[in-house]
Amino acid sequence: MLSTSENLALSVFGRGLRLPALCAYTVGMSGIQYTVRSVPSKLDAELRREAHATGKTLNALVVETLEHAKLPSSQAVYDDLDWFVGTGPCESELDDAQAWLDALPVEPA
Repeated sequence: MLSTSENLALSVFGRGLRLPALCAYTVGMSGIQYTVRSVPSKLDAELRREAHATGKTLNALVVETLEHAKLPSSQAVYDDLDWFVGTGPCESELDDAQAWLDALPVEPA
């Protein structure tokens, strides 16, 4: 007779059910490990080329790439509106525009 955990493992893995990973098995490992399947050959070649060019291991490069893709940088620099800051009309132009708006008739046409 099988134990409860063996029955659970057989029911989950033996029948090909796909369930989300609720926990990670890390016994004897320094960290969480992944197995990535179905990596396209072009992506594999590019990752291996970059790892060789930078002198990094393939694993180090993949972990670094995932970190950059999924973890926000604490030193993010947002400069997309720098060109706009400080380019607004001066105070006198705003006053003139407000005066023109105030001079418009209040009654709807």
